[in-house]
Amino acid sequence: MERRDFLRNTLLGTAGLTGLTVLGGLGAAAAPAKKGPLKLTILHTNDMHSRIEPFPDNGGQWAGLGGMARRAALIKEVRAQEANVLLLDSGDIFQGTPYFNFFGGELEYKLMTQMGYDASTLGNHDFDNGVEGLQRQLPHAGFPFLVANYDFAQSALAGKFQPYKVFDKAGIRVGVFGLGIELNGLVLDRNFTGITCLDPVAKAREMVTRLRGPEKCDFVICHSHLGYQYKTAKIDDRKLAAEITGIDLILGGHTHTFLEKPEAVAGPGGHQTLINQVGWSGINLGRLDFEFAPGGKRGGLAQASVLPVGVG
Repeated sequence: MERRDFLRNTLLGTAGLTGLTVLGGLGAAAAPAKKGPLKLTILHTNDMHSRIEPFPDNGGQWAGLGGMARRAALIKEVRAQEANVLLLDSGDIFQGTPYFNFFGGELEYKLMTQMGYDASTLGNHDFDNGVEGLQRQLPHAGFPFLVANYDFAQSALAGKFQPYKVFDKAGIRVGVFGLGIELNGLVLDRNFTGITCLDPVAKAREMVTRLRGPEKCDFVICHSHLGYQYKTAKIDDRKLAAEITGIDLILGGHTHTFLEKPEAVAGPGGHQTLINQVGWSGINLGRLDFEFAPGGKRGGLAQASVLPVGVG
């Protein structure tokens, strides 16, 4: 696809056209499942930072990488091959290019909707236009935002978010919940008025109890915007995995960490939690394939890969 055509179509979409034709066809029916173990394919991104187009030729080490149209093509290809796909994002969708400055996040949400994202969580930069700015863009998102440790009750965003969602993939119940980073010190006070940040460890424990218990989930995923690892006592994905039993997979964000493969961390009782993060700005699309025996019992990770999003 010519970049000038992509730019023209996307700009027209923000002007009021219904939908963006550049990403059309992504909702096509998936290929029928093959016999044998059930495969669950998880595609994920983090810290997209309004990177709509690839990095320009003068973009240094990132030159020619990324771009939402290219990511859309990769997602469409995987969905054509696999029957059970979840597409997830770990926050910081906003901020980083003039597209956000001009359109305030509308374009990012519209394109993610056309790509068929199943869910996202919130990052600190998603509040860069304040509570009102985020509220204005939510109608353009055709997917839920999951965040369990932010209390929105006293803000204009009350009732707009949910802590978790359960997805049924051919009988496998997949519970997904979100955790956001402490906003105080990262976001201007006026930009998160009325929002209270709660203890992510306590909320994670609560989510696992609910998803493993009443919700009867076979697999539990945490969207995290906590960050991969800190040398201080600040909570991060590795500390969370070591402290909580019952999370199968943490899809991280915030620290822009490029992991070549998922890291396994042992929690209480020896439960293994996998952690993955794929950099920033849509340079990579993460792919994790899990296999389940009949009846929904967890089989394990069958394959992990990082899909580079094109070069010029």
